[in-house]
Amino acid sequence: MSDSSDDDIPLSKRSQQESRKRKLKVEKEESDFSDDEVPLKIRGKKAAAAAKNKSAPVAKKPKAEPSDDSHVSTAPVKKNGASNGKANGKVKAENGTAGAKSAKKRETKKGATPVDEDGKTEQEKEEEEAYKWWEAEQNDGTVKWTTLSHKGVLFPPPYEPLPKHVKMKYDGKPVDLPVAAEEVAGFFGAMLESDHAKNPVFQKNFFNDFKAVLKKAGGANVAIESFEKCDFTDMFNYFEEKRLEKKNMSAAEKKRIKAEKDKIEEEYKVCYLDGRKEVVGNFRIEPPGLFRGRGSHPKTGKLKSRVMPEQVTINIGAEAEVPKPPEGHEWAEVKHDNTVSWLATWKENINGATKYVFLAANSSLKGMSDFKKFEKARQLKNHIDDIRQDYRRELKDEKMVNRQRATAMYLIDVLALRAGGEKGEDEADTVGCCSLRYEHVTFKPPNIVVFDFLGKDSIRFYQEVKVDHQVYKNLKLFKRPPKREGDELFDRLDPPSLNKHLQNYMPGLTAKVFRTYNASKTMQDQLGKIPNKGTVNEKMVAFNAANRAVAILCNHQRTVSKSHEQSVGKIEDKILEIKFQRYRLKMQLAQLEPARKKKDPAYFERDAELTDEVIDKIIDNILTREREKIVKKVQRDNEKRAAEGETKLSEKEVEKETKEKLKAVSELEAVYAKEKKSSFKMPEVTVSSAEKVEQQIEKLNERITNTTLQLKDKEDNSTVALTTSKINYIDPRLTVMFSKKYSVPIEKLFSKTLREKFKWAIESADEKWVF
Repeated sequence: MSDSSDDDIPLSKRSQQESRKRKLKVEKEESDFSDDEVPLKIRGKKAAAAAKNKSAPVAKKPKAEPSDDSHVSTAPVKKNGASNGKANGKVKAENGTAGAKSAKKRETKKGATPVDEDGKTEQEKEEEEAYKWWEAEQNDGTVKWTTLSHKGVLFPPPYEPLPKHVKMKYDGKPVDLPVAAEEVAGFFGAMLESDHAKNPVFQKNFFNDFKAVLKKAGGANVAIESFEKCDFTDMFNYFEEKRLEKKNMSAAEKKRIKAEKDKIEEEYKVCYLDGRKEVVGNFRIEPPGLFRGRGSHPKTGKLKSRVMPEQVTINIGAEAEVPKPPEGHEWAEVKHDNTVSWLATWKENINGATKYVFLAANSSLKGMSDFKKFEKARQLKNHIDDIRQDYRRELKDEKMVNRQRATAMYLIDVLALRAGGEKGEDEADTVGCCSLRYEHVTFKPPNIVVFDFLGKDSIRFYQEVKVDHQVYKNLKLFKRPPKREGDELFDRLDPPSLNKHLQNYMPGLTAKVFRTYNASKTMQDQLGKIPNKGTVNEKMVAFNAANRAVAILCNHQRTVSKSHEQSVGKIEDKILEIKFQRYRLKMQLAQLEPARKKKDPAYFERDAELTDEVIDKIIDNILTREREKIVKKVQRDNEKRAAEGETKLSEKEVEKETKEKLKAVSELEAVYAKEKKSSFKMPEVTVSSAEKVEQQIEKLNERITNTTLQLKDKEDNSTVALTTSKINYIDPRLTVMFSKKYSVPIEKLFSKTLREKFKWAIESADEKWVF
């Protein structure tokens, strides 16, 4: 029997009469378009009417008969106007709402209400602080603000040369470096023991940039040609000493330094947008250093140059005072553009990316941006069925451009691939769907496709996926000769043309929206499977499992941290310690109720993992921890005395007080030693009531359950980054819905920063909210 369905029969084999009718109809509808530009939705009168009325369905293109793969040309076509993925320096207008139109005007009669020095009443000040933009009238105009004032950006402090005895060595001899070169050498020296510094690519890029700076600065007292002969040990040791000094500072000293830092930053932290006080986000210019990059980034180790005021463009209201640049410098440009929401911008030198200073995550403009992003994803659910129906039909389209577009849309929709774009030769070799190449896709019959490429941030995307049979056939078709390694699979498609096509379904729809939609839809479905029972910790584990499903969909991976094994070990030790405490309580209960022990001996058995050796280790850990706590508390209390103006204790007095308090630990040690003689079967009975002992045992049982859940959660999430999807792709109102419906405190789901960022979601969603 043939594998081909009726749909696979070529057009040429159908009846001539049917073919002529269809050809005339299609030619009439496509007459205004070139072969590669025919949209899926024909822009006839019905389509125009549908575009005018967003709620009306768009007219559908009559179904064209699919052709056999042999009738589709596979010759590569050079793209015209393909996006190169680089920033073009132009600032894109963001969808936003002008604060002046959103806020209601408030008038206060003269003398009716007391006002402050700024002319504001207490009520007005409260309204200003509690401005709920999500409850205000929304406006999709391009104007973001009417008035804007701020203090600009904060530059990092200038470089301070190292002490004269701290030098880089070359071939065993100290080297006198120019200040600029010494700073760069210090960047490497400070991270000498890190994994980055041991990476050959990092070393090569650093050394090339180091030599360039050295040459520009006038060279050193010796010729530096080989990285292997460079010795940064003295620099590393110096920075380690400084790090330890900072770590060991007294609480009062740390508080003083923080206060000084806060005072310097204070004026940069806020701006005034349409008269409202808003918090500025990243107002600091990033200091120079060595670029790390994520994954296998080809530029890792390159020098991030110091940003100068001459590179920074300031955006501010025309009526506001322009912030002054550092003395002796000028701004690159001062703009008064109220169609953008950034306050300052510049280009970094590593990837040529444009950096911006925006308002903080909890600001009205940022909040509106997030709100609109998730609302657009919610709107997609009204069109997703039509889109899927259309691209599945076009998987067999006669025109290669349509077939490639349909296949790409399948991958973006089903696998949550990013659209991707072309990269320059000096950029990281990261790709998305439209820029997949011949070598990124291999096949396992009957319909498994193996994807292996570097995605965003140079994170490897490797998945073996069972796909639709027609998608499998299409991808094999796109790899046919004359294509070879290095050639693009989707050679007739690029993100701009794909996004242009998507506009026919919904205004503002791009490939990026699918990722947000599918992430939130997946989360909605996963949360719907969670039973509303159990403890808060059990519900949290279930929530994280749902979040993890989304992170896996979006390929939000992370490498297992160095500290993971140590963290897991600490949790395992904690569980053993709780079990030891529970065993001691059970032995106390046995002494209080001997009859019960005879009746239920299994209940009083020691846990198998609590061997004598393990118990000795547990006791050592308990005693060591208690001693350290006492020592630190005495020191902390002494520092507190000084901070409050009292006389500090002398070293001898500190030693005496510490020794006195350590007696309690010695007494505990004696108790354990006594109990050990009976294998802890005769512990010291500290509670007279059996009922109270049982209550304590029950609390420990709950702690063991919760800590075990914590351990499982940590191990399950060791290679998956949950935060990225939670912040950027999952509608925060789903998290709020879960919190309210399942009675899980929002503090356990969102950090303080996220609670401020998503205040609009917390106050607008309830337990019945649906994405």
